[in-house]
Amino acid sequence: MISDPFPHQCEPVVSDWYLAGQLTPRDPAREFPIHASVFSVGRKPDNSLSIPSHSVSGYHAEFLQTEAGLIVRDLNSTNGTFVNGQRLEGEVQVHGGDLVQFATEVFRVGQSTRRNESRTVANDSSDQAMALVQFDRLINDGNAFPYYQPIVRLPDQACIGYEVLGRSRLFGLQMPAQMFLAAAQLNMEAELSEVFRMRGVQVGSDFPSGINLFLNTHPKELGPSRLHTSLRLLREADPNRRLTLEIHEGAVTNIDTIRELSVVLNDLNIQLAFDDFGVGEARLLELAEIRPDYLKFDMKLTNNIHAASAKRQELVSLFARMLNDLGINTLAEGIETKECHETICQMGFKFAQGYYYGRPEAISRYVPNTTAEMP
Repeated sequence: MISDPFPHQCEPVVSDWYLAGQLTPRDPAREFPIHASVFSVGRKPDNSLSIPSHSVSGYHAEFLQTEAGLIVRDLNSTNGTFVNGQRLEGEVQVHGGDLVQFATEVFRVGQSTRRNESRTVANDSSDQAMALVQFDRLINDGNAFPYYQPIVRLPDQACIGYEVLGRSRLFGLQMPAQMFLAAAQLNMEAELSEVFRMRGVQVGSDFPSGINLFLNTHPKELGPSRLHTSLRLLREADPNRRLTLEIHEGAVTNIDTIRELSVVLNDLNIQLAFDDFGVGEARLLELAEIRPDYLKFDMKLTNNIHAASAKRQELVSLFARMLNDLGINTLAEGIETKECHETICQMGFKFAQGYYYGRPEAISRYVPNTTAEMP
């Protein structure tokens, strides 16, 4: 049993309202009962619910239990309180299933059987259902936004582009794994992948024109018509942007499909990258038939390569030299230390990506005073 996390709380009242969410990204999702007639939320520890986030004001918002229902009121917070994505002005009644966001921290309002303590939510079916309910908002209402991770040239570490990675504002759908799990239950993986590519190009228009945006695909997109149409819309969105389409190595199974795709990419002036090379079957035959512009070595091969056995280093170096001789740009993923960087430079890699060069960030990290919409 988890003890009451709010010993300072005034005399509790019996209630079936609760907030579901995480106090920090490392915490499990939990249900926090709204067990007072006036329930305060903020960063300071004397709140009914204390959220240790710098974006949250000391006294951010409060919930009022009335005969009419549950009311939420913003307390003149710096970064705002939002209900279902709309910034709160004054106060409003909330209902079970509503999303309440305190600055960047999102919680779901719930109502269930009576309780008087917080509890961990383990595989909560209501949160899974909520993720599905919110999926339409993710696709259509601008709740998906891109993060960008630098890709650098070796050995001088000049940034030549960014891989576009997806994030979300919605509780239960913040990270790609959660989003694609919800998408899979609706058979909408292709739609989600398309949204992140388009948002990545739209927001990325604030990058200098020479920056190359590396855009991911989902294996379910590789049927010709849908992906080809999506790529044409991308090019129309930014006619002059350098773009590279990444295809997972394991999805390169039909050489005719990839050959057709290569023709379309060439027509649209979009480059091709095979991603995660070496994680599964190394498709050397496809490399001989269709040579991508970039081949990204999976981080399982290159991460901490400086500390790997001599045989592993020799194998990775051999692959890098072979691909360089074929005119394919070699790109090492998962580079996190100076020693690892120096080793892949010695091996002849042309490009690299990893925490040593930069973590995924919003565009404002790289383009000050950007006019792009920010999360």
